[in-house]
Formats: sequence, C-alpha cells, structure tokens
Amino acid sequence: MGITGFALWLPLLVSAAVALTAPAAGRRLPPRTAAWLLTTAAVIAAGAWVTVPAMIGFTLVGQIPEVAEEGRWSPHLLAADTPVDRPVAAMCALAVLVCTVTLTVVSWRQARLLVGTWRECRDLPVAGDLVVVDDPVPTAFALPGLPGRVVVSSGMLRALSADERRALLAHERAHLRHRHHVFLLVLQLTAAVNPLLRRVVGVGGFALERWADEEAGAVVADRGLVARAVARAALATRGAPAAALAATGGPVPQRVRALLAPPPPVRRRPALAFAALLVACCASLAVAGQDIDGLFDAATTANTAGAAHCTVHPR
Repeated sequence: MGITGFALWLPLLVSAAVALTAPAAGRRLPPRTAAWLLTTAAVIAAGAWVTVPAMIGFTLVGQIPEVAEEGRWSPHLLAADTPVDRPVAAMCALAVLVCTVTLTVVSWRQARLLVGTWRECRDLPVAGDLVVVDDPVPTAFALPGLPGRVVVSSGMLRALSADERRALLAHERAHLRHRHHVFLLVLQLTAAVNPLLRRVVGVGGFALERWADEEAGAVVADRGLVARAVARAALATRGAPAAALAATGGPVPQRVRALLAPPPPVRRRPALAFAALLVACCASLAVAGQDIDGLFDAATTANTAGAAHCTVHPR
C-alpha cells in the first residue's frame, strides 16, 4: 500500500493513541481542564474513527456505476487507483453502518431517560431551582433542562446538617451552571462510536464531579465542608444506584481525598502535550481527506478527458 494508503490509516492510529492516553492525561490535570480536554479528545477521536472508515468505504461505493455517473468520475479508474482492497473497503462501510446504528440506539436511550425523569419531577413543588421529593431514601442529583433543577429527597436533607446541605446544593448547582450534562452526553455518544473511549467516559465523569466539588468549595469557602458533605451523602445512599451528575457519583473516597488536599495545581506540560496529539490527529485526518479528494479528482479528470476525446473522434 502506497503513501496514500498509509495516510488513510494514520488518523485511526492517532485516534487510538488519543483514546488510550486520554485517561492518564485527565488524571494529571485540574478537573475543569481535564473535563474540557477529555471531551474535546473524545469528539476528535470518535470523529476520526468514523470519518476514516467512511472515506475508505466510499471508495467502494463510488465504484457503483450509478454513483459514478452521478459524480462524473470513472469507476474503473477509481477501482484501479484505490489504495485498499474491496473486502477492506466493504468492512469499513459496514463498520460505519454499525456505528450509526449504535449511536442512534444510545441517543434514543438517553433521550428516553431524560424525558422519563422530567415527567416524574414536573408536577413536584419547586422552590426556585430546588425540587424536594418526599422520599425517605436519600438521593440528590442535577436535572438538566430549561431551566435546570436540583432534585433532592427529604431523606437526604435529614441525613445532612444545614452547612452540609448548603455544600451539597452548591455541588449540584455547579453541574447545572456549567452544563455538565452536555459534557457527559457527548462522552457517552463518542464511546458508542469508538469503544476505545469507554474508559474516557469514566475518567471524564470523575472530572465533572471533581469540577463541581471545587466549585462548591469556592461557594461555601470550605473545601473540607464539601468533603464531609460528599462523604456523608455517600454513606447515606450506600447500596443505592447513583444517578448521573449526583453528588455521590464517581469514586467518592478519591474525591474526598482530593478535597482534603490542597487545590490541584495547573500543569501546562501535560495539557500542551496532549493538545499536540489532538492537533496531530486533526492534521492526519486532513491529509487523508486530501488524498481521497485527489483520488476522486483524478478519476473525474480522466473521465472528462476520455469523454471529450470520444466526442472529437467519434467511432
């Protein structure tokens, strides 16, 4: 396979490197930076993971006479110049189809979950952005929407002191204020496209919880208080499944240790190194796109020249 073939596969290799190194990079960065970088990396890696097979698969689709006639290129020249074999191109086209179906299913499930939660909470009494559920089971989570709501049960309110309740609500309001549900949804959708990104979802979710922890610590001016609130809320909900963007989400012991330690320092080198990897992924994808575009341009030019020759010298 020539240089064109290598350029086609390079974005897949770089996107795989992005997916595999993203969790380690996310753990070394402050939570806000980690959340943004991990989400951006997931989008780029998933985009490359789908775009490259789509481009390769289209080299096979473009050889269909009806498609070639519509695009005005020569299917024979395209088949001769394509740097991948037909079985490989067919597998790539099938992979894109599978990714599309998986993405649709995951999107539908997430939409149903959100709508179902909204239906359960829409008739409950609201005080500002706070919805209190009369339920002895301790629970608290951020419910996105326009506007968003913080949902907390009476059982959770009874389990915490007044200061701890204030810290807990500050945590959930940070989720709403910074649209953390959008970050989480993007991470989940990218993992549906690229299975290598499943670990990134966990690390990204942890970064979002830590981001909300730090925001709550700034609001109540006491990171230790937030640590106590998170720990006590987790103990109260022990054994119950945690909702997305809940104060008890993620590895709670690690969150408590981070809150009891000094604030995380800003580390520029890991962020810059990982950003350079993202740029390399985008650049390799651009080169692959140019090669595919050149492949079809050559087939189109040759086909146009052949048609003109036949017009000048009819048989």
